[in-house]
Amino acid sequence: MNKTSGWINSYGFPMIAFLVLVGPFALDFHLHYPDEMYYTDAAIRMMQNGDYLTTYLGNGELRFKKPILTYWFVLAGFKTLGVAAYSSRILFLLFGAGIIPMVYHIAKLIGRSNKLPVWSAWIIATHPIIIFSSTRAIPDILLAFFMTLAAVGVTGLLKYGNDSPKKHLWFFYLGLALAFEAKGLPAAALGLVAIAYMLFNPWKRISLIKLLYLPAIIIALFISLFWFVAMYLKFGPVYLDSFIEDQVGMRVGSRLWMIAKHFIFAVLLMGGLFIPWVGLKVKSLMPGIKAAFNRNKAFMGFAIVWVLSIIGMTAMVSTFYERYLLPVTPVAAIFLAGALLKTHVVPSVTMKVWTKILIGINWLVLSVALFAHVGLGSSIWIFGQWIIGFGLSVLLWRKISLNGYQVQVMGLSILLLFFSISLVTHPLSIPNQGRQVQAYVSTHNIPENSKIAFLGNLHYASKIRIGLGPDYLMKTFASIDEIPESYSYIICDEPSKKTLEGSLPIMEVVSLNWDPKYINEMIMAIINGNTSEEKMKWGKKYYWIDRSSN
Repeated sequence: MNKTSGWINSYGFPMIAFLVLVGPFALDFHLHYPDEMYYTDAAIRMMQNGDYLTTYLGNGELRFKKPILTYWFVLAGFKTLGVAAYSSRILFLLFGAGIIPMVYHIAKLIGRSNKLPVWSAWIIATHPIIIFSSTRAIPDILLAFFMTLAAVGVTGLLKYGNDSPKKHLWFFYLGLALAFEAKGLPAAALGLVAIAYMLFNPWKRISLIKLLYLPAIIIALFISLFWFVAMYLKFGPVYLDSFIEDQVGMRVGSRLWMIAKHFIFAVLLMGGLFIPWVGLKVKSLMPGIKAAFNRNKAFMGFAIVWVLSIIGMTAMVSTFYERYLLPVTPVAAIFLAGALLKTHVVPSVTMKVWTKILIGINWLVLSVALFAHVGLGSSIWIFGQWIIGFGLSVLLWRKISLNGYQVQVMGLSILLLFFSISLVTHPLSIPNQGRQVQAYVSTHNIPENSKIAFLGNLHYASKIRIGLGPDYLMKTFASIDEIPESYSYIICDEPSKKTLEGSLPIMEVVSLNWDPKYINEMIMAIINGNTSEEKMKWGKKYYWIDRSSN
């Protein structure tokens, strides 16, 4: 095998492709995800007050619903690269990509076939929830990464049994500890399921003495609990009320119909989110699953138990989110890869069809993007990205029939979709409100350390807070009556502006974006050639008020 072939069949190829093609979507606020504000707001507050353990909302309230690790990941990005959209998300993108080599390694541990690691790596690299979660500064991708690290440990223990090297125990316990510090109880629940499985499965039992490896357990307990102890010492047991309400009270439902509905939805999503891979060999998929299970009963049994456990836990929640399935998605990807490779015929013909469909969708998306950017007069580098996307799609079309690399071509076609979609979302999202406000305060010489009040949606406040950075003290208020006189400047949205007219100085538009609710008006504006006027009419606006001039 030459070096090029070896690299293409390694985990490095899908990992680099993931970073390059998902990166444009991740490293700016394309369709900003609301929950990111909890972590970015708190990280900026940490930089301002030097307290790296206590987490605050943008309105100054304390928030203890999630453990500390996600906040620290955002903070690390800010401290290293400066406060910006890309720095808030960069580590999440890298850790999402980091799941790929771990899946590849697990597949190598359990199988003799060289194809299983490659297929597993590409299946997980193209999973939509892995991709979307890697583009957001929220705990879910960290939970998935560290639970996959724990799964590496489980796989090693199941392969080598009671003679397994101690490193697999370290992987298992440290993975669980860090996952718990990222998201809380879901990690603990899946960890207990894994321990019970290793102790009692009928194929490769691990002794209790082997699992009771005290050095790893003690370090894991310290990592898991130190923040909770610190908060207890600082605030007493009251802080736990918020954490328990989020982890149990708001999540666990009791109505039978709701549980049944969530269970069915979780089962369908667990399979449906693996499209198009799961559609490569539908008729022979069940025989393939049986064959894959019989080939490695210990690991495949573990994968099944973990998947069923997360489906059961997800069915119990009061509000269902597809990302709740994420912690077990990597092991499910390996199971699916094994089932596909155990079918009687490798589905090469179907792969060609799916790849052609995916490239066709890419061309459709690129056509929409070209219409929007030509009509809006976008910058030259946007058209450079469009040319790269179109060129890659043409190259992939020419490689569809390349023997031996069809899994790579299909995987790249899926990842290219996200690269192309970022061109469509760009006119709606970029430049974001934070960058626009940042430019305004710079050109208008607003003094650093100025107090700025925000009236409007908390989620958009977070983007503006990132744009301003730690040098400006911005706080969100519910109404004008709550804002102290010491706040010389106010930023408000359109509804708030209407309530303030006549009582405050003339307001300047400090931020203007197309509003996705008025996409039809945007299309007609492009056709009619009056985009500037229609954007001002239909766009989402934020206003700057200077009270110091009164």
